[in-house]
Amino acid sequence: MQSASDRHEYPAHWEADVVLRDGGTARIRPITIDDAERLVSFYEQVSDESKYYRFFAPYPRLSDKDVHRFTHHDFVDRVGLAATVGGEFIATVRYDRIGADGMAASAPADEAEVAFLVQDAHQGRGVASALLEHIAAVARERDIRRFAAEVLPANTKMIKVFTDAGYTQKRSFEDGVVHLEFGLEPTERSVAVQRAREQRAEAHSVGRLLAPGSVAVVGTGRTPGGVGRSVLGNLREAGFTGRLYAVNKAFPEDLKELDGVPAHRSVRDIAAPVDLAVVAVPAEQVPEAVAECGEHGVQGLVVLSAGYAESGPDGRERQRQLVRHARAYGMRIIGPNAFGVINTSPEVRLNASLAPEMPRPGRIGLFAQSGAIGIALLSRLHRRGGGVTGVTGVSTFVSSGNRADVSGNDVLQYWYDDPDTDVALMYLESIGNPRKFTRLARRTAAAKPLVVVQGAGSAPQGHAVRATRLPHATVSALLRQAGVIRVDTITELVDAGLLLARQPLPTGPRVAILGNSESLGLLTYDACLSEGLRPLPPLDLTTEASAQDFHAALARALADETCDAVVVTAIPAIGERSPGDAELAQALRSAAAAAPAKPVLVVHVELGGLATALSAATSTAPRAEAAPRARTDVPGEAQPVPTAVEAPEGTHLIPAYPAAERAVRALAEAVKYAQWRREAADAGKVPEYEDIDEKGAAELIGGLLARGQGLTLGTDETCELLGRYGIRTRRAIQAPTPDEAARAADALGYPVALKATAPHLRHRADLGGVRLDVADEEQLRRSYAELTELFGKPEEIRPVVQAMAPRGVDTVVRAVIDPAAGAVLSFGLAGAASQLLGDMAHRLVPVTDRDAASLIRSIRTAPLLFGWRGSTPVDTAALEELLLRVSRLVDDHPEVVAVTLEPVVVAPHGLSVLGASVRLAPPPARDDLGPRTLPAY
Repeated sequence: MQSASDRHEYPAHWEADVVLRDGGTARIRPITIDDAERLVSFYEQVSDESKYYRFFAPYPRLSDKDVHRFTHHDFVDRVGLAATVGGEFIATVRYDRIGADGMAASAPADEAEVAFLVQDAHQGRGVASALLEHIAAVARERDIRRFAAEVLPANTKMIKVFTDAGYTQKRSFEDGVVHLEFGLEPTERSVAVQRAREQRAEAHSVGRLLAPGSVAVVGTGRTPGGVGRSVLGNLREAGFTGRLYAVNKAFPEDLKELDGVPAHRSVRDIAAPVDLAVVAVPAEQVPEAVAECGEHGVQGLVVLSAGYAESGPDGRERQRQLVRHARAYGMRIIGPNAFGVINTSPEVRLNASLAPEMPRPGRIGLFAQSGAIGIALLSRLHRRGGGVTGVTGVSTFVSSGNRADVSGNDVLQYWYDDPDTDVALMYLESIGNPRKFTRLARRTAAAKPLVVVQGAGSAPQGHAVRATRLPHATVSALLRQAGVIRVDTITELVDAGLLLARQPLPTGPRVAILGNSESLGLLTYDACLSEGLRPLPPLDLTTEASAQDFHAALARALADETCDAVVVTAIPAIGERSPGDAELAQALRSAAAAAPAKPVLVVHVELGGLATALSAATSTAPRAEAAPRARTDVPGEAQPVPTAVEAPEGTHLIPAYPAAERAVRALAEAVKYAQWRREAADAGKVPEYEDIDEKGAAELIGGLLARGQGLTLGTDETCELLGRYGIRTRRAIQAPTPDEAARAADALGYPVALKATAPHLRHRADLGGVRLDVADEEQLRRSYAELTELFGKPEEIRPVVQAMAPRGVDTVVRAVIDPAAGAVLSFGLAGAASQLLGDMAHRLVPVTDRDAASLIRSIRTAPLLFGWRGSTPVDTAALEELLLRVSRLVDDHPEVVAVTLEPVVVAPHGLSVLGASVRLAPPPARDDLGPRTLPAY
């Protein structure tokens, strides 16, 4: 797209879709010579005031010379980016590299002048802030380290864009102009600002889909039945508070309404604005529907239509085109192949889904990629009697289908500050971007519980995200570290979710057990032990216990300072004093209300009535009024919507479970989550080490990468790079002959170790490829002969000689850069523990001092480090420091894509790194500190 005189090809990787402050989307891309007409048209729509602010003088139109200058770039010293909607420019930004004299320059000059222009109609949408993030990332890629900008004092909006970005800056005032200069290296504040903007924008984009003021169902059938007609009926029956429209191009021209809803042949024919369109037409008709919606200004789409990536290569390409088409108009998509969305808020009452009944309102948010799983989750929450039941209901529900655009990450952003959602439940068939998900999950979990069932499947077809190379178990471990309550089934998902929605978090693992069945109490006791809880001896009230007996026993247990939670077991009883379900439920609720800081759970056997009574309100509670039918342009009768009876304000509903194991498992998850919340309040710090030479390491890495795109370092280079970070490795000298082995041993000093380092023998002492404590030359030569006789010629086994290290526990430390999860630090014991049993623990980089301490204690074989069976404890402080130094290395230098230290022998005093390898590769053009972008298509 550029002329032959330009120095770089078109940088397609700079293209990106972004979510703006108001929830709409725009596309950011480089400006090319083909954009001359778009630029002129854009400039004509900018006000004279904005033009004056840009050029410091009246500038009514662009000259041919201006157009040439603003469309011809070399993508190195001169770069221009445009934000587009519908293919047309809505804003531009450019930089020109300058020298110390302020004139045009080339590298190595590392400063550039930057300037913006935003159409007046799009000011206030956060376009300039998004463009600044992207032009800054481009500049860093081109070795520009500072931006300079001159702004008129009256242009307060643009000054605010620069000052709010969070970069370190200098400001001066001269000749009536504000001169700003700021560095482009991300700072803690700039990253915080960027992520706060990302959260607000993505949350708003989902909010527009879940709380629309008007909905059009595109593809509403003329006869009952069919997807579109069903969704329209569900919207009406739910009592949607906005306006509804039925759309079908096959409607007769004289059809004005359908089921009391205004009917139109096209979205274009609707005179009023439409916020959300539910698309239920065959896949081949969707592009036309999307175009109509985009031209009408529809804000978002829920695409129920199938026939996309789930159907094969042709469908995959059709899905890519759908996303591109919708984003071109600034619209976000849920779907395609979606089940729909639900919002039970009384101000919205949206059921734009295939669910025939509106769920009961509640405080639980649900997300599922699969429609079938979504149905199962809604059914389990809705069901009363048999299992986990009650009036705890749903705030919002999203079933994303193929997850082509809106994903679980977006919904998490929405739930984070949604006042109507207290607990988030998610069924994820895959996690396309674990790095971002864990970041968002950690922040969300610090405010409200997040429970996840993670499938082991692959990313949705056609979803262009970076796939993780990490094992499923590793990703699960990283999720738990981020505060995610990870469970294995949807039954456990609902069990944990209802407990967290109804009861306070436990302050510890001590559990009191009481009930009218000794056997059920003992089962509960054993289940607590299995889940790592600390149960108190069960209290048997006998089958003769009355409701008052239950009340008194529960009140005593809750008042006991040695108890953090109570599990009540109840079985049907026969007798005059035996309480009825409602009476027992009232007794338990009244006792629990007196001590609201401790959670209470009930294990019931064949007591469906008790489960219902525990969750229901008292008989004096007011019943909610019926909701009216959705408003239409044609008056219609209001229809009642089933609603649940609310519990008295401040009442904790008591969850009931049909099995002790289910109740205790949910409680155990709550205990672990509560502990994580307490620990997350003090996440620790990343320590500074005075002997780290970050600059020297960067120079060394740059010189090594100049040799090629990626390489595994040699022994000397590895030792030098690790040494820059204070990581000392024991020197190993190649010994291709017995004589050279003897010379190496003399240089190192006896005793020494003789090792075979061929790949099939490395770290395999069990095969006999290692000789330790070699005391003299005679023993060395004998050991050398034994190795070559057993395993082959010296060139095949690659023997080395190394000084002996103090005895201790052999461990392994690894760090890898995963394309999706980012840098991950791993630790375990060397040998069978890690290789055969997979006993490795993992943490996301950067690792804090608290992370390092917990990392070495997280493996199952950790007791071997702390004096197991009378052995001498090893120097875990030195091990923690090593982990922190490796973390700093890979965090400071993204070019370091893999580090392995094996074995690391941890002695009672100090440690020895006996083997090390490092791999380098060019850093990614964009990372998690880069500008906000949506997944590419």
